[in-house]
Amino acid sequence: MQQEELNQFHGKTRRDFMKQSSLLAGGLLAAPMLSQANFFSGADNVIKIALVGCGGRGTGAAVQALSTKENVQLVAMADAFADKLNASYNNIKDEVGDKPGRLNVKEENKFVGFDAYQKAIALADVVILATPPGFRPIHFEEAVKQGKHIFMEKPVATDPAGIKRVLDAAEVAKSKKLNVVVGLQRRYQTSYREMYKRFQDGIIGDIVSMQVWWNQGALWVRPRKPEYTEMEYQMRNWYYFNWLCGDHIVEQHIHNIDVGNWFMNDYPVTAVGMGGRSVRTGKEFGEIYDHHYVEYRYGNGVVMNSQCRHWKDADSRVDEEIVGIKGRMLMDKAVIKDHKGKVLYQFDKKKENQPYQAEHDELFAAIAKGEHKFWDAERAAKTTLTAIIGRLATYSGQTIAFDKALNSGLNLQPATYAFDAAPPVVTDASGNYAYAKPGITRYFS
Repeated sequence: MQQEELNQFHGKTRRDFMKQSSLLAGGLLAAPMLSQANFFSGADNVIKIALVGCGGRGTGAAVQALSTKENVQLVAMADAFADKLNASYNNIKDEVGDKPGRLNVKEENKFVGFDAYQKAIALADVVILATPPGFRPIHFEEAVKQGKHIFMEKPVATDPAGIKRVLDAAEVAKSKKLNVVVGLQRRYQTSYREMYKRFQDGIIGDIVSMQVWWNQGALWVRPRKPEYTEMEYQMRNWYYFNWLCGDHIVEQHIHNIDVGNWFMNDYPVTAVGMGGRSVRTGKEFGEIYDHHYVEYRYGNGVVMNSQCRHWKDADSRVDEEIVGIKGRMLMDKAVIKDHKGKVLYQFDKKKENQPYQAEHDELFAAIAKGEHKFWDAERAAKTTLTAIIGRLATYSGQTIAFDKALNSGLNLQPATYAFDAAPPVVTDASGNYAYAKPGITRYFS
């Protein structure tokens, strides 16, 4: 694993992220404020949508946006690959065929390439950001700069430098009263909201510990083709490269980690853990691990134990358990019990919503009413950093501090985004990618 050059930033804490000068220098404050009166373009207050990132999640998010009650149209699409964009368009067309007029993407508004996002964003009122997460900071910055409301998928970055960019842009989005929803959908899920209400009412008392899991089987792999450059190969297999994905503790397990941060109303101060490549060891799996186990410690001493793995035919569990002085909450089952096993509350699963749809229903309803209700970017960035410090801890064997990571300047991104450019990691002579080795890989030392 290549060692990144670190740039140190001084005098910042988890609650002190902003410098006005950096915003002015980046041009983010230059775009005008937008109101309901002048926001929507076109006739009949149509809310125009651009999709940036046309994979499976982007396609699903676009369908969900077009399934809201509001007067919406998808007018532009952007992706690095034409085949992905065209497949996405056809899938969206099949899904929204009974909603005439909602899919209105002209051929000239289908943009392909690394700069495609800028062109698509310019045509919309609301932007869906769903590329591999390594691109999220620059896409979010651009959407904010252009004054757009935003739905973006989690995670919001893959490295601390990206987190800083998202946090800076999030402050500008607030100042412009731009709604930002991030796809940490448990916060929009009825059962989780009902459990949280009862937690706030004190049903389990103060939290003493938490356990979170995302343990599942194997994922997809796309074979290398002779015509691919190294950059194209990595982008088509983005899950297995940290600059694009962040490893599955960041890309996937973030959902469960976010629940812990939500109920704590805080973020861990340190992370320490272990992980490795026990099962998924071939060169086709890039540089990421197949398992992580992390102990996150909060400022008040509470520990959240986190585990995630991708092991075929092993036991699976995707869940969170929150233990208080008076009882425990089992989130997947939506049940609260005291320490003797007595049920204190059971959510009726028949009343469960579809949280992926709810995110869009609530976002677009607010936009249509001219309301500024959602500013998810800051907390999503801090939860993304929580997952990142877990990765850094398992990769190195070190105890990683939240604040030190945030201010480290660690940047995994390539110097140039182009298909003929060199990505941050490349194979050795035998075609293998170097990966982190605890005790050898070091950060911030």
